[in-house]
Amino acid sequence: MSRASPDKSPGRIGRRRALFARGEAELVPQARLSGPMPWVIAIMVALTAIALAAGLTLGNTVTAATAEIEGGVTVQIVEPRTDLREREVTRALAALKVLPGIQSIRLVPQEELDKLVAPWLGSVDEDPAAAAIPVPALIDVRLRRPTTRSQVAVVEEALLPVAPSARVDAQATWLRPVFDAIVSLQWLAIALVVLLAGALAAAVLLAARSALGTNRDTIEIVHLLGGTDTQIARVFQRSIGWDAAGGGAVGLALAMMVILGLGRRFSGLGAGMVSSGGLVWTDWLLLALVPLLATLLAMLTARLTVMHALRKML
Repeated sequence: MSRASPDKSPGRIGRRRALFARGEAELVPQARLSGPMPWVIAIMVALTAIALAAGLTLGNTVTAATAEIEGGVTVQIVEPRTDLREREVTRALAALKVLPGIQSIRLVPQEELDKLVAPWLGSVDEDPAAAAIPVPALIDVRLRRPTTRSQVAVVEEALLPVAPSARVDAQATWLRPVFDAIVSLQWLAIALVVLLAGALAAAVLLAARSALGTNRDTIEIVHLLGGTDTQIARVFQRSIGWDAAGGGAVGLALAMMVILGLGRRFSGLGAGMVSSGGLVWTDWLLLALVPLLATLLAMLTARLTVMHALRKML
């Protein structure tokens, strides 16, 4: 007896498509935010956003501080006797005014100096003994160009005859080790972001392989019904995409609370270098893109993992 030919009627084809549509929809049944995967993604996104915010803040700090002290030179008159110190300050100011390349000259008032040394020497008002300690006079000089060693040497040569006790320091020179340390921390933050992205991709890869093993029988049935590898991969991609989107939103919310809390703590320090390193609107926009980028990375990883596994399976 001859084998009956398969039914090619429109009704039969429609029932097969409907059956496959139901199988595609239920291939990876999982309620949103019910398994461990969304919470793993939330933790990864939160840590990534915090590390990225730290790197951006450090970068803003270095940029702002460098722009502020790029052409700065500090002149200290360290003469201990008050009358001679005042005389040298007057002659030093006159000598600096005639130097070329000087943008501004400012003699730091004694009140500001007292506030600067109060944490170490005590307040002059509260401790009369602190007034007896000689404090060098400070002259803040701003050059029109970034400070170089030759420019500092020119300033030193001009001050030597009129103010022998003058000490000239380029502000960028003694702050360079601080900037180098901050840049190192910034590279560390970037490395953490890259490592967390790799950890997120690895977690999605393991989750996709686990889901494939759990639903292996269902996948074979879907293949028998005419389903392609691309359609099956789309199911896993969509499922993990929803998990990543939900987990990313939760992770970003947690990161924002931490970032805002730390920002308030550091703003209370009142330090100039710290306060100049706040996040700008472009930084906040980049932080808001972290969950979206994490979702795209998770979906791409899931698709590539499933497609590769299906080729080996069949």
